[in-house]
Amino acid sequence: MARVAILIDGDNIATRHAPRIAALGKQAGRADIHRAYADAAKATGWSTVPGVRLVHAGTGKNAADLLLTVEAMEMVLTAGVETVVIASSDGDFTHLATRLREIGIKVIGAGEAKAPAMFRAACAEFYILSAPEKKPPAPKAPPSKLDLEIRAAIELHSQKGSGMRIALLGPKTAIRISSFPEKTWRKYLEARPSLYDLDPRGPDAHVRFRPEGFRD
Repeated sequence: MARVAILIDGDNIATRHAPRIAALGKQAGRADIHRAYADAAKATGWSTVPGVRLVHAGTGKNAADLLLTVEAMEMVLTAGVETVVIASSDGDFTHLATRLREIGIKVIGAGEAKAPAMFRAACAEFYILSAPEKKPPAPKAPPSKLDLEIRAAIELHSQKGSGMRIALLGPKTAIRISSFPEKTWRKYLEARPSLYDLDPRGPDAHVRFRPEGFRD
């Protein structure tokens, strides 16, 4: 079984791809070496991924790329590594992949869709690490009966679009706001920024409703 080294550009690849990268290495043989190269002072998250050794590459420009390259060559020349998995979307690894291939090492690349074509072509195999699917936004809940009453009151008492004094909401609607969790009108309105626009605190502070918040 081929000895495999999984080498990850930790400054370029997110930890969410760790399971997929590990699977590629195991498919290729015995993944004895599994490292991520990055500036350890940054919160890359690779230090907490089980089975991955975080190698501190320093803070210089391209430090992680250079150290990964040096250690990859060392591994294939002295440690019997026959397959190298390079996880990065950085085209700078094209030279490394090409040189490894020329000396008989199988190179498996893994990166996001933005990885350059030259890097992909330099690898014997290249796999796209898919971005996480964006969850569709939750459907907007329709305004409550109370909010519809508040909107109607604001419409009735607003003058020239200035809105309605917050202090008048109770008397004009006969609603006991103290019976609601927020306890006060300001807290209730502030908790619904998609529905209401408020003036700063003050005795004459007004509230206006946002028409878009009441659309279906």
